[in-house]
Amino acid sequence: MGELNFFLGLQVKQTAEGIFLSQSKYIQDILKRFDMLSTSSAKTPISTSHKLNSESESEPVDQHTYRAMIGSLMYLTASRPDIMFSVCLCSRYQSDPKESHMKAVKRILKYLKGQPKLGLWYAKNDDFTLVAYTDSDYGGCYLDKKSTS
Repeated sequence: MGELNFFLGLQVKQTAEGIFLSQSKYIQDILKRFDMLSTSSAKTPISTSHKLNSESESEPVDQHTYRAMIGSLMYLTASRPDIMFSVCLCSRYQSDPKESHMKAVKRILKYLKGQPKLGLWYAKNDDFTLVAYTDSDYGGCYLDKKSTS
């Protein structure tokens, strides 16, 4: 049957030391789909100086395009936990996306353009240990002061 190289959008690289999973081809596909190939890259997936909220004064954007971008990014989080928080934050505004929300999603895409080769490494000889962590941040959401964990 052979060695597994590509499965459901995941690129699989098997070596004697372990397995590397990435989605660099999928990243190129979504950058092309949303016409982001010619843009500059970003060093972080989300801006720390700009806070997203639902009462944004900016103009509404096409809901279909915004949802398509969020859906594509959600699938990408399977191998890219570094964008999970940013994508989930932007997904909160799918019902009424504004230009500021679209700008945040495009920044995630710009970050991916600059970091397309990142993925998950599963070493062959490492013992797998499940470690749980929680950060009970009561009042962590600056909009409604509800827990974000």
